[in-house]
This record gives sequence, C-alpha cells and structure tokens, in this order.
Amino acid sequence: MSDTQTLIENRPPSVATLFLERVERTPDAEAYRYPVPAASGTGPDDWKSLSWGQAAERVYAIAAGLVDLGVQPEERVALASATRVEWVLADLGVMCAGAATTTVYPSTNAEESAFILSDSESRVLIAEDASQLAKAVERRADLPDLHHVVVIDAEGVETDGDWVLSLADLEARGRAYLEKHPEAVKERVAAITATQLATLIYTSGTTGRPKGVRLPHDNWSYMAKAIAATGLVTQDDVQYLWLPLAHVFGKVLTSGQIEVGHVTALDGRVEKIIENLPVVQPTYMAAVPRIFEKVYNGVAAKARAAGGAKYKIFQWAAEVAREYAKASQDNFRRTGTASAPFGLTAKHKVADVLVYSKIREAFGGNLRACISGSAALAPEIGYFFAGAGIHILEGYGLTETSAASFVNPGEAYRTGTVGKPLPGTEVRIADDGEILLRGPGVMEGYHGLPEKTVEVLESDGWFHTGDIGELSADGYLRITDRKKDLIKTSGGKYIAPAEVEGQFKAVCPFVSNILVHGADRNFCTALIALDEPSILGWAADHELAGKSYAEVVAAPQTQKLIQGYVDRLNEGLQRWQTIKKFRLLPRDLDIEHGELTPSLKLKRPVVEREYKELIEEMYAGSRES
Repeated sequence: MSDTQTLIENRPPSVATLFLERVERTPDAEAYRYPVPAASGTGPDDWKSLSWGQAAERVYAIAAGLVDLGVQPEERVALASATRVEWVLADLGVMCAGAATTTVYPSTNAEESAFILSDSESRVLIAEDASQLAKAVERRADLPDLHHVVVIDAEGVETDGDWVLSLADLEARGRAYLEKHPEAVKERVAAITATQLATLIYTSGTTGRPKGVRLPHDNWSYMAKAIAATGLVTQDDVQYLWLPLAHVFGKVLTSGQIEVGHVTALDGRVEKIIENLPVVQPTYMAAVPRIFEKVYNGVAAKARAAGGAKYKIFQWAAEVAREYAKASQDNFRRTGTASAPFGLTAKHKVADVLVYSKIREAFGGNLRACISGSAALAPEIGYFFAGAGIHILEGYGLTETSAASFVNPGEAYRTGTVGKPLPGTEVRIADDGEILLRGPGVMEGYHGLPEKTVEVLESDGWFHTGDIGELSADGYLRITDRKKDLIKTSGGKYIAPAEVEGQFKAVCPFVSNILVHGADRNFCTALIALDEPSILGWAADHELAGKSYAEVVAAPQTQKLIQGYVDRLNEGLQRWQTIKKFRLLPRDLDIEHGELTPSLKLKRPVVEREYKELIEEMYAGSRES
C-alpha cells in the first residue's frame, strides 16, 4: 500500500478530530487572517490574525455554548452569513459539538430560507446580522423547531438572551460551561463517528426546490487527507478565501487547510478582491470562471482605453500567451519539461515585461496557482492566464461529492481539462457519456428524499453526476456538458451549449453572460448580456457617452460590434453550431432575479422563460422543421 493510500485509509472519523490534532501540533502558528475596518472609518482595512490556539479557544467556546443551549449530536445548526472568519469558527464549533451545519446563502430570500430551516429541522440559526435575523423573525410562526438565533454582528439587534443572543453571549455561555465541564467539547469530538451527519448543504439547483445534500463527517475527513495528498498546497501557503462558504467549493477548502496547516485570509466581499490581493499576497486562491473572465475583460478594456498602440500590444501579448501556454503544455506532456520554441520564448519575455508582470502584480505578486471550479472555464481564457504566469488548475466536483473529485496536477496541468481524480476516488464513463463517480467523498443521500437519492446513487456506490465527459488514456477528464443541457436541433444534431458559450467568452471581451438556445429548432440563437463597465467604457468613445446601459446595448453601433464577435465565433464552429441570430439583454443576469445560482451558474430554464418573447422573435418567420 502506498503512503498516500495509507494516509487516506487511516483517516480519523471527522474534521473536528483533525482540528484538535492541528491545534495540538501547531498552536502558535498563524491560522486565519481577517479584515477589520480602520479605526478612523476611512482608508484601508486593518488585517488581524488568529493562531490555531486562539482559534481553538473561540471554537471550543462556541461548541460548549451550543451544548449549553441543549444541541444534541447530529441536530442541525443553520449558518446564514457571508464568508468571514466567524463563519469558519462557528462551523467548527458546530462540528466540535457533534452537531451538523446547515448552510444558508446570505442572499437567500426569507421564503427559501424558511424552507431550508424547516426542512432541515434546524434548532439554532447563527445569523450574520440584523438583516439575516429579520428573515427568521418574519417566518418564525413556520419554524417551530428553531429555538434560538445567534447573531454575529449584533449591532442594532435587541437580544433577549434566549431566542435572540449575540455570538459574544454564546461564547460567554460556552466559557462558563467549560469551567464546570472542562472536557465537554473533547468528549463530544471523541464520540463522533465517521457516518454521523456533519453538513447539510442545499443545492441551489437550476430548477425546483433545493435538495438537502447529507454529507457525513467522513466526507470532510477524506477531502482533507486527499487534498493534502495531492501535494498542491503546503504549510507555507497563504490562501485568499472569498468564495461563499455556504457553497461546497468554499467549504471544502477549509477542511484542506486544517489538515495542511497553512494560513487562510478570509473576506467574502467580492468588491474588495482587487483591493485585498496586493495586501494579502496569496500564494493560491480558488475562484469561479466568472472572476477570471472579469479580470480578462478588465485588462482588455484598460488597454483599449489607453489608446490604439497599447491595445495592439495587449492583443499581441494575449496571442503570445496562448501560443506559449499551449506549446509549454504540449512539450510537458511529451518530455516532462514545460518549454517552448526559442522564437516564441523570446517574444514571451518581451510580452512579460510589457503586460504579464503587471497582471501578476495585480494578483499580489506571489500567486503560484489558482483553482477554478463550479463551472467550465473557457480554454482560451485559461491559456491566456497560463501564458501570463497565472496558472489556473481547473477542478471538478459537485455538492453531492463534497466538491473536489478531480483537480489538475500542478505542473502537469492541462488547460481545458479538470485533471485527474483525487486519490481514493473512482471514475467511469457510462455508455451515454455520463460521468459516474464512487468514493469516500460521495454523499449519504438527499435529506428526506429517498426516491430522489435512488435516482442518482446506485446501491454499489456509483453516483450519476448528470455531466457528460471524456477520459484521456492517461486519466485526464474533460467535461463536455451537463447531460440535461445537451440540445438537439430539429435537424437531429446534438450541441453542447456550454462549449459554444465558452468559446464566445474567449473571443468577445465585452460579454458577461451568454445563453445559446436551439433545442428542437432548425438553427441556434443566443441571448447575450454585456459586462457593464467594459461596454460603457467602449461606448464613451463611440458617440454614446452618458447613455445608460440599456440605451447602449440597444444602439446600432453596439449591435454591430457584437455581430462582429459572433461572426468570429461562427468561423470556428460546425455549421449546425453557428449562432444565426442574437439579442442583447437590457440588463445583466444576476442572482437577485434568480437567473444565476450563488456560484454564478446559469439557470437556463429561468432565463429562457423570462426572455421567451426575445427567443420567439428570433425564430419568427423561420421555417421550423
């Protein structure tokens, strides 16, 4: 048996156990960094740190406080908060109490929040602030199981010490409880079994009511050990974590950190990313493709605004980056060395001075790699960043598989693939192309929905992902589409819309979101939403200065601009894949209108329903066959 297999197979039953072990091993090492607004109220945030020992004091106090409130093993404690250090401390506190965390996105409305709290039978809600508390108060009559609400930021909140109490109150109760029962938390942790429920994550889904995914403690213990076994992160790393921790992708990164023991800087404010990166100077971070698309579009827009010569230099450098990345990866595959031909390397050095070095500085200057997941990254954007020295390692997994099932292996990464399975995870491709997974990361099932569980989980442990993919001879997986998103034209041709959409994002620097439509039609069309800052910057130089976003996208100049990019896209597609018509949307798609999931995935049925008239308009007068 290899060292890796031993490491994984001899894993402890829970991340709570791993946390106690980590605290014992490195109590004085830095664990977390978090921002605190400057005392003056203006200027940049101050960043504070917690050592593992300091974090443990708070975690134990939260755990003991929950025990004092009467929370029993496996009972649910809901957590509705943006990403912040208290989220991690509260989640660990819940696990160390032997209870289970129900995660709730802070953007979830009162109705759906109430559904999640009710369906999960959560006894306690840990709410970020007054706005999250208000959702529970509004629906209190529908939540008979909810006995307490703990508020992290209690400013403006009336606490009564019972139904509503502050996090500080909870921790004070916990410390008092530990004075009388000093071993209470360690006893709870020691009693945790591998199959005991640790987390209940409700899939935001693209249709219907969310389903609660039951993830036992063993899922997270396995993930922690498997992430460590990849060797992608070390104890010397600094992770910048902004992803929503209510999402499985963010949550799994906290497990890996505990096992490896590196520093994590937490701040869920997306608008602060650009400001935070030079301060935190991370060595790695995880993101969703939309973030890389925004950075790419932003760099392109800045170059365009600087004038014709600078924009030409950027376009040249972008092409050199892609060529260099492709050549380097091809050579690594053949020889084990990442290198490119002499002439291309010389051009790359010049482009590095002019363009790439500035991009790396914007990421903080120390970034070794980024992990991208949750949706497909357009390969051309991946190659651009790879050539610029920002190595994006795509990974793959689902809520039902505890987030990480595949990841690209460091230097041997291949853009356009999601890499190889994590140690201990099995994969096979079904006859219809569907990806099936089996291993310790797979969920127990859907909460209270046995009939839905058997639809996707076979009795021998194979999980049906619903994604279509291809495995290379040496084990790299390429995702081609969601099984249910594949569309068939009236001419009988199958099209993977995500593939076409990804290619368009690579050729058009103004796009924010695109939906390709064509099921049972005789040609494909597209609904396109533009990136507001980028298109308004362009508009200012094209006789549209001062116009609103809706006015700009309706202007003939903008239609002509985007038509040019659609034509470029079509040049590289098969005839039946080409976009014959498109419509620009009057606003971008967003989470608030229910068109994107909190992890920024497109909800196709919602968008197609909302813009049905625009779709029908594109097919009006055409002969459907």
